[in-house]
Amino acid sequence: MSLCVALVCIASLSAALPAHAQGKQDTDQSVLLQKMKYDVYTSGVHAVEADMSVDYTKPGRYAMVFNAATRGLLASFVPWTGSFAAYGWAFHDGRRLPELHESVSKWKDEEEVKSYHYGKDGSFKNIVTKITHKKDKTEVPDKALTAGTIDVLTATMKVMEKVSEGGKCEGRDEIFDGLRRYALVFRHQRFVMLQKSRYNAYSGPAAECTVEVVPVAGPWHKKPRGWLSIQEQGRARGMMPTVWIAQVKAGAVAVPVRVRVKTAYGTMFMHMTHYQSGDTVLSVE
Repeated sequence: MSLCVALVCIASLSAALPAHAQGKQDTDQSVLLQKMKYDVYTSGVHAVEADMSVDYTKPGRYAMVFNAATRGLLASFVPWTGSFAAYGWAFHDGRRLPELHESVSKWKDEEEVKSYHYGKDGSFKNIVTKITHKKDKTEVPDKALTAGTIDVLTATMKVMEKVSEGGKCEGRDEIFDGLRRYALVFRHQRFVMLQKSRYNAYSGPAAECTVEVVPVAGPWHKKPRGWLSIQEQGRARGMMPTVWIAQVKAGAVAVPVRVRVKTAYGTMFMHMTHYQSGDTVLSVE
């Protein structure tokens, strides 16, 4: 899921639309729903296929869904699929608060589903875990780990909205991942012009920023593991995880069009290969 962070990884009238798009509903409904496809390459190997949708079609609501799966030879050795979603409230004053964040991971014939529930007042209610062949578990974690936190997709969406309003790719929110609390920090690097290629369908201006996970509380290991280990491998090589966010369609929320993550074993790129919003379609084909 942390790939979705780096990536990886966004209603009606003024109540549900970000400020830059307010007033567009009467003339262009298509800016409310965007669908993207991505290819992920690791050291030049096409290893993962992904898709994402950003939906503001329900008044006062938002939804963001990211799906990914291994492909080709890698899928035969690592048969993994994942789905990550955020459904929440889009308030008139610009606030975005999640109601439900769901993480679904499937490995071979075992599936794990984690559902994070939030209140409309910004409180964290509970987390429900369902694993194949195991009893469902509902937990109410310590408030020190959850108070004031949101999910990773909502945090990313807030930055996407900021970019589409002409701002920099920057932001900081705290996230609870089921065990630990961390800060997700976007740091603006520069505005750039991207060119369409045989890998990426987008051409135009984009905001480039790095993404950092900063441990705050919970059982973090002294030696970095998982995503934190990947992040630190990049830092040691002078290249933090980087995402490029662009407003592909006028009036719509900006979306990730490219992601780069450098590790000790090579560099991973995620490229947007397809985009659709209303009658606007971009594709590498």
